Amino acid sequence: MNTQPRRWQEILLNRKMVTCVFLGFSSGLPLYVLIQLVPAWLRSHQVDLATIGLFALVSLPYTWKFVWSPLMDRYSLPFLGRRRGWALITQLGLLFSIAALGQFDPTVSLQAIVVTVFIVSLFGASQDIVIDAYRRELLADDELGTGNSFFVNAYRVSSLVPGSLALILSDHLPWQVVYWVTAGFMGVGIVTTLVIREVSDDALAPGTLRAAVVEPFVEFFSRGGIRAGLAILAFMFLYKLGDNMATALATPFYLDMGFSRTEIGSIAKVAALWSVIAGGILGGLAMLKLSINRALWLFGFVQMFTILGYVWLSTLGHNPAALFVVVSAEYLGVGLGAIALTAYMARETSKAFTATQFALFSSFIAVPRTFANASTGFIIEWLGYTQFFMVCTLVAIPGMLLLLKVAPWNARST
Repeated sequence: MNTQPRRWQEILLNRKMVTCVFLGFSSGLPLYVLIQLVPAWLRSHQVDLATIGLFALVSLPYTWKFVWSPLMDRYSLPFLGRRRGWALITQLGLLFSIAALGQFDPTVSLQAIVVTVFIVSLFGASQDIVIDAYRRELLADDELGTGNSFFVNAYRVSSLVPGSLALILSDHLPWQVVYWVTAGFMGVGIVTTLVIREVSDDALAPGTLRAAVVEPFVEFFSRGGIRAGLAILAFMFLYKLGDNMATALATPFYLDMGFSRTEIGSIAKVAALWSVIAGGILGGLAMLKLSINRALWLFGFVQMFTILGYVWLSTLGHNPAALFVVVSAEYLGVGLGAIALTAYMARETSKAFTATQFALFSSFIAVPRTFANASTGFIIEWLGYTQFFMVCTLVAIPGMLLLLKVAPWNARST
C-alpha cells in the first residue's frame, strides 16, 4: 500500500476542488441575502432601524441547526441519495423563497416578510448542514485544508451578488425583478447538486432516529474520553475568541479614531475584504504542505499577534495609511485562522454522523461571536480601546495553549 503523501498538483487539480467552489457559493448566497440585501431593501422603504435590527432574530436557524441535523443523517430521500437529495430540496426551497420576498411591499406586508425571511433562513441553514456533511465525506484527510479554503472563499465571494449586484440593479429595476435575479443564482447550487456524485455511505447511516440523536455524542466522547472531548470543544470555543472580540465593534472604533464614513468604506472595508480572501487562499495553499495541526499553530500565532496592530492604531489615531495596514493584517489573520479551524472541525467529525457533528461544531463556534458582540462594548467603556485590544491578544492565549492537548505540533496527522 502506497503511504507516500500526494503531490500538491494531485490535490489542487481535481474535480473535488471545483465542487467545493460551487457548493461554497451556493451555501453563502442565502446568508448574505439575509444580512445584506434584506436590510437595504427594508431601509429603502423607510422601515425603522429598530425593526430592521430585530430581523436578525429570524436568522436563529443558523445557530440552532444542530437540532434537526440528525434527521438529515438518519433519513434519505427517494432520489439522488442521502446528501444530494436533501441538498436539492433545500436549494429549490431557497430559489423560490428568496424570489418570493420581492412580491411583498415592506410598508404593508411586514409580517409576511418576517415569515418568508425565516423560511429563507431555515432552508439556508439546512443547506449548510447537508453541504458541510457532503464536503467532509467528499474530501480525503489530506484535502481538507485546500478544499475548505476553496469553499470558504467562494462562500465569501457569493456576497457580491446580494451585497453589490442586487443593490446596483435595484436602482434601475423593480425589487420583484431584483429578487428573482438574485434567487436565480441558486441555480449554481442546483446544477452542481445534479451533476456531482453521491459520496455518502448509507451503510454508515444511523439505524434509528434515536441513534441519530444520541450516537453522534457518544461516538465523539468515546474517542479519547470525556476530558479529551471537552478539551476539543473548549479549543473550538477559544481559538478565535480574541479576534472575534477585536473585530466585534471595529466600525465604532474607526469612527472614534476620527475616520469618516467614507474613509471607513473605502479603506477599512476594502482592506478587510481583500485580506480575508487572501488569507483563505494563502492558508489553503500552505496546507498543501502543512498538516492541519501545524497550520493551527502557525495561523493561530498570526491571528493573535495581528490584533496588536489595533493597539498601535488606538494610540496613533487618525492615519489612513495605518488603518489600511492594520485592517489588512488583522483580517489576513482572520482568514488564515478560519481555514485551519474549519479543516480541523471537518477532521474531528465521524463519517457516520457527519451532518450532526459538523452542525454542532459550527453552531458551537458561533457562540464566541455572540459573546463578543454582547460584551465588548462594556469592556471598552471600562478599559478604553488600547487596553481592550491588549486584553483581546491575551484572550487568544488559552486557545493556543489547548493546541498542546488537541493538536500537538509533531503529531502524525493530516
